[in-house]
Amino acid sequence: MQGHYYAVPLNIHMQTWFWYSKAAFQKAGIAKEPGSMPEFFAALDKLKAAGLIPLAHGGQSWQETVLFSAILANMGGKELYLKAMRDRDQATLLSPQFRDVLPAFKRLKSYVDAGAPGRNWNDATALVISGKAGFQVMGDWAKGEFTNAKQVAGRHYGCMAGFSAATPYLIQGDVFVFPRTDQGQAVKAQQLLANVVSQPGLQVAFSKLKGSIPVRHDVDAAQLDLCAQKGIEIMKDRARQAGVTEVYLTPDQNGAMQDVLTAYWNTGMPVERAQKSIANALKY
Repeated sequence: MQGHYYAVPLNIHMQTWFWYSKAAFQKAGIAKEPGSMPEFFAALDKLKAAGLIPLAHGGQSWQETVLFSAILANMGGKELYLKAMRDRDQATLLSPQFRDVLPAFKRLKSYVDAGAPGRNWNDATALVISGKAGFQVMGDWAKGEFTNAKQVAGRHYGCMAGFSAATPYLIQGDVFVFPRTDQGQAVKAQQLLANVVSQPGLQVAFSKLKGSIPVRHDVDAAQLDLCAQKGIEIMKDRARQAGVTEVYLTPDQNGAMQDVLTAYWNTGMPVERAQKSIANALKY
């Protein structure tokens, strides 16, 4: 209608959760969740020393973007994240603060196993489920894999939306988009579908299986797992809400940045070149 898309939101996903294996933590002697980047690296070192895969990762370009987004959000907070991704502010993208995110991101590759290239995200999740790996950074759709494996949040695995209460919650979700039509029966069917998928009971049942959280605020959160309840609580704080990179960037911009991040991750590209290439990719 008038050049705009209209859609019925079905759920809310958060892209950059930190999932971890309780068994791996115990084996590595990690007593608590990391609360900062230095503590995260210290935990990864302990996992490596214990003979485990510290970070389960799937070597696909979009997964590198998810991982980078997580590090940017946790190191720079909402202000740096939005200035870089939403505003594409060149001074920010070329700043020392943004530059510092890149070596931290690249350092994570030393904690990834040799089998990562080409691995699907769910195969990386399986490494955490089996206790062979300590962490995975992935969207909350990964929770569906834990649920399917009969694992319980808080008992078999843990989940962190960020290292602190200042970390932005990077959201996306699934929607139904309805084509505009003047056909009465079609409009009636669209209204019926919209009504059905927005029912509180269906919202909860769907999110249980998908790993997401409902879009409605009046659902019975007690029916959802610990991680979903964390997400619902965080969403009440509008100051933490931000979109994923695809919300702010055009497909071309996002693709160009993704290409740079993957090349930087997989080659010896100097950090200065990576920074300038990202700034250039987001210039227009």
